[in-house]
Amino acid sequence: MRRYRALLASVLAVALIGVAGCSDSKAEPAAAAGENKQPDKVTYLTAFGAVGRDAFAWVAQDKGYFKDAGIDVTIQLGAATGENLKGLASGQAQFANLDLIGAWILAGQGQYKDFRTIAAIHQQTLVSIIALDGAGISSPKDLEGKKLGAATGSVNQLLFPAYAKLAGIDATKIEWVNAQPPQLPGLLAGGQVQALSTFLIGQKGIEKAAGGKKAVVLPYSKYLGDLYGNGIITTSKIAKENPDLAKRFRDACLKALKYTIEHPDEAAQILKKAQPAADITAAVGEITLMTPYVSSGAAIGAMDQERVARAIATLQAGGLIQAGLTPDAVVDFSLTPKA
Repeated sequence: MRRYRALLASVLAVALIGVAGCSDSKAEPAAAAGENKQPDKVTYLTAFGAVGRDAFAWVAQDKGYFKDAGIDVTIQLGAATGENLKGLASGQAQFANLDLIGAWILAGQGQYKDFRTIAAIHQQTLVSIIALDGAGISSPKDLEGKKLGAATGSVNQLLFPAYAKLAGIDATKIEWVNAQPPQLPGLLAGGQVQALSTFLIGQKGIEKAAGGKKAVVLPYSKYLGDLYGNGIITTSKIAKENPDLAKRFRDACLKALKYTIEHPDEAAQILKKAQPAADITAAVGEITLMTPYVSSGAAIGAMDQERVARAIATLQAGGLIQAGLTPDAVVDFSLTPKA
């Protein structure tokens, strides 16, 4: 543990050198929508399908926030971090919602670099361990000797080694069972695994699949407090060449995000109207569970340069990425709201 913290400190020192060179200028006010004669047409990818965590996009559309910002937005259903980054890289979309830590890991590995974060949706990672009451899991150490389910290739599994080190878990005593996200609740309910590494906002759906049995939730954020959750990204080109569009899109989304967490039932109904297959009860549950992570003391959407540096340092110290990734390589701090 001491060696790990020493490594983390040394990596953080290197990362902060990059922060020192970042501009600390305040973002200029977004141009009024009336200045644009024709609305800008863009495509936006949700984080994953049409669920509660993504309801704010349809709220922005339903309430006219995008229209007021002079933007004509086509909302398409996203398919998690890697696929959404591919969508931006191919020109299929101009904006996307995804797990920031997963995106930064891919950037640090050299796979995707042509994007910039413009706002945080969740101020802390939502990745958690979820078990069912009565399974004998009430602390991280209890995971040793158990089967742990996770989505194939997901950030949930990628982050586990760093979580395990800080939580005092012997990761070699964990047996992983990989599956597609929709299959995970069934694996837990059926006893094929004793816990899941997944997003805490899925708690209600997991309890429903388990016949109403209560869930035990162990958030990664207890040990990895500097890691952000989901965020809004755009291409590097838009961030550099059309920052006004990025700001207008950002502000419309954050206004809708605020409305969503203040009116979860209405937001779920708006989601259902736009996407009939959506589950209203599950959507309300996700919105309610994510609310403390959206409004956790910082301004909604805000990002802090030093904290991003610490998050990158955590990923480097955990062996998830190599040295060299700097905060301004993944976040445009002239576009993010200030903490």
